[in-house]
Order: sequence, then structure tokens, then C-alpha cells
Amino acid sequence: MTGSLAVVAIGRNEGARLIRCLESIRDCGLTGVYVDSGSTDTSVAAATPLGFAVVELDPAKPFTAARARHEGFQRLRELSPSTELVMFVDGDCEIAEGWPNAATVFLHEHKDVGVVGGRRRERRPEASAYNRLCDIEWDTPTGEALAIGGDFVVRADAYEQAGGFDASVPSGEEPEFCKRLRAAGWTIHRLDQEMTLHDADITHFRPWWTRQIRSGYGGWDVERRFRLGVFDRMLRSAMVWGVAYPFVSLVASMLAAWMFGAVGCVTVLFAAGLGWLVQSARIARHARRQGHSWLASLEYGWLTMLSKPAISWGVFKSIRTRAQNKPTGIIEYKSNASECASA
Repeated sequence: MTGSLAVVAIGRNEGARLIRCLESIRDCGLTGVYVDSGSTDTSVAAATPLGFAVVELDPAKPFTAARARHEGFQRLRELSPSTELVMFVDGDCEIAEGWPNAATVFLHEHKDVGVVGGRRRERRPEASAYNRLCDIEWDTPTGEALAIGGDFVVRADAYEQAGGFDASVPSGEEPEFCKRLRAAGWTIHRLDQEMTLHDADITHFRPWWTRQIRSGYGGWDVERRFRLGVFDRMLRSAMVWGVAYPFVSLVASMLAAWMFGAVGCVTVLFAAGLGWLVQSARIARHARRQGHSWLASLEYGWLTMLSKPAISWGVFKSIRTRAQNKPTGIIEYKSNASECASA
């Protein structure tokens, strides 16, 4: 029951990941449009033989996932005006075999739902703690939601009523779009159904750190402009634990050293480190309650706390970009510079 569904895939230098993505779409009996954001590899050449119309974005404008998705949707409507449902998928993801039918059936049975998503999983969580962290991040609650991630199925008329993606949003574009979608009278739902397999391929610290900077950069930009409230908690936590807590701890240790000598300094630093570990343990306990292993939960707690300074730095970068009146754009984190304009 997928005859009314077509796909918009977006990518930038995804290489083998893109091939797997497009082949998974084809294997589900679907076709659609591939939107390329200035790839320097063979992405464009690979898409055409697989039956996809290709849109190459004009490099004169900043590349963003929002822009890629929107221009892909417009091209799809030109090619197939009768398409009722559109799935957006990032080029580093593969679509699960049963997902298109499950999403189509759900939307046909629930006329008030404009967007439906499912479970995104990480392709190789065993490869690194960073991949496992991504897999936990993808595990969001099922049922009605305020927003959804980058892979989802949307009614074409609902997308148009909401005005589509805002091409100027560099990151966090999905919550911004979902807010307008809900304002137009539609609801958003996440199913307990396998949807996509994501390949973050983060095996080293530096790309993971850059990815966290991107979260702060885009999160602050979208909250400043649209007041979504979606990223407020993340940003506040990052500023508290990534900036205020270390600063206060440092000042307190200096005062303790001045007043009580080395023992006072060490005591304060020990207490500060203990507080950091306690917060990390609280986060890990929450992940464990969601059913994740102890190892993955502990890694999640540790890395979540470690991400706070990076997210804060992303906020400062976004503020600086605005102060300098520069256009916002993507922050690439993958080893092959393949931000695919995706998550």
C-alpha cells in the first residue's frame, strides 16, 4: 500500500552510505528525488542509474538540510503532482523494509496526523561509544509528539499548508517545521516501528565533538529566531555545566588555595569533580531505565556531560556569526566532510 508514497533523499559526499540508502528505497519498491549539496565524490553519478531524479543545489547559496529537503519536495511535486505522501530520508540512512507500508497504512487510518516517524537505529553501535550514544539519542518516546527527526513521512498537502522547510535554518529545522505544521491543525506521531538504519560512523573524538558544537550552534540559532522551546533545556544545561560550573569551580578552588592552601584547593576540585560524576550517573540511570545496557548507559552519561562545553562553544559561535552579520550554514563533522545536510 505504498503507491502514493515517494521519497526525497538528501546527501553530501556520502559515498557508499548513499548507495545503500538509494538501494534500500528501490528495494522497498519506491522511487523519488535525490538532492545533492555540493558533493565532490561520485554521489550524483551514482543516483541516476538507480532511477532517481537528481537535484544539484546551487552552491551560491548556503547548503542546509532544510534547503535540500524543500527543493527536493518541490522537484518531486513537479515530476509527480499526484503524490500524496513524501518520505524525507538522510543519505546516510537505509529505509527498513516494512516502514513504507506501516507509515502509509497509519496515515490512511488517521486523517488528523500530518507527519509520522518511527525508530531510527544506528548501523554499527558496537563500533564506538559515539555510535552507541547516537543510538540512544534516536530512541525517543512513541505516540503523539511535538516534533520529529529528519527521517519521516509527511502528507504532501500538510507540508504545503505548513509552508515547508525554512531553507535558512542550519540545524534544528525539523522542530521549526513541526511547530508550523501543528499550528496548521495537524498532529505528529511516532510509531514503535523500525524506520531507518543510520550510519553516523563516528569512531574518533574529534568528529563527535564537532557534532556537539553543531548542536549548540543550530539549537541557539533556531531558538533565538523562532522561540520553539525545544532546545531550551539542552542549551541551559550546556551553559550551566559547560560554562558556569567549571568557572565557579575554578574561582572557588583559587579562593580555597588562597585561604587554606593546597589542601583547600584540592578539596574544592575533588568536590567539583564528584558533582560532575553524580550528574553523569543520574543521566546514565535514566538511560538504563529505558532498557539500554549498563555499558551504553554509563557511556551515555559520561559523554552527555562531556558534550556540555562543546554545545556551549556552538552557542558562542552562533552568537558571533550573528554579531558579524554572516549567513548561517552547516557544520561538517564526518571524516570525509560529508555532512549530507543531515543529522
